[in-house]
Amino acid sequence: MTARQLGRSGLQVSALGFGCMGPSYGYGRGLDRSAGVQLIRQAFELGVTLFDTAEAYGALNEEMVGEALAPVRDQVVIATKFGFKDGQMALAWLLARKPWIVPIPATTKLHRLRENLAAAQVALDAGELQRISEALDRITIEGARYPAAMASRVGR
Repeated sequence: MTARQLGRSGLQVSALGFGCMGPSYGYGRGLDRSAGVQLIRQAFELGVTLFDTAEAYGALNEEMVGEALAPVRDQVVIATKFGFKDGQMALAWLLARKPWIVPIPATTKLHRLRENLAAAQVALDAGELQRISEALDRITIEGARYPAAMASRVGR
């Protein structure tokens, strides 16, 4: 497998990564733990060095990834998304930005709807807003916001 640099990070990763959602979540009934661990290990053996997981895929998923990659941890990059129990922080941050911002989150699940609506009760103090802003300022945005076909339809 050929390698590529991941963004401007300097990290070298395989040209294709492995999205680890499938072994435990999202594509119907997931694999049992041992089968999931084996699949992730086989991805590494086939040259994959970038693996993506998320808290939303359930604890089993992160356990599979951890067990599968523990022996090769220094040879892989693990990307993750987290904080879904806290959606509310992103929505609360948007609400705190300006009084005229009205986020419009979508969901198909009642429990997610309740989580989203609870964001209106989260009050971020000035220090929290500052730390979030500082973290966001360290992120380099690359590429266009929309593909060319969509960009031509924006702002008309």
